[in-house]
Amino acid sequence: MPTEFEEVLKSDPLDLNYELIDSEERYRAVGLTSGFRLLSVVFTVHNGKIRGITAFPAGVQDEKAFLDRPR
Repeated sequence: MPTEFEEVLKSDPLDLNYELIDSEERYRAVGLTSGFRLLSVVFTVHNGKIRGITAFPAGVQDEKAFLDRPR
């Protein structure tokens, strides 16, 4: 849901990496929704605004990275 995507970005997500795809930087992060779902999200920044590309349940590696992050 788009609202869950926004919740992840507002909940201090862990930035994982970025890729350059067709001259566009795509960022990946993992974080929690208000319902405590752990999601991986992919987004880009275009004209100063965040544009969501996709979001999906975090995989094992993303979950581990999120739980092991320094606080």
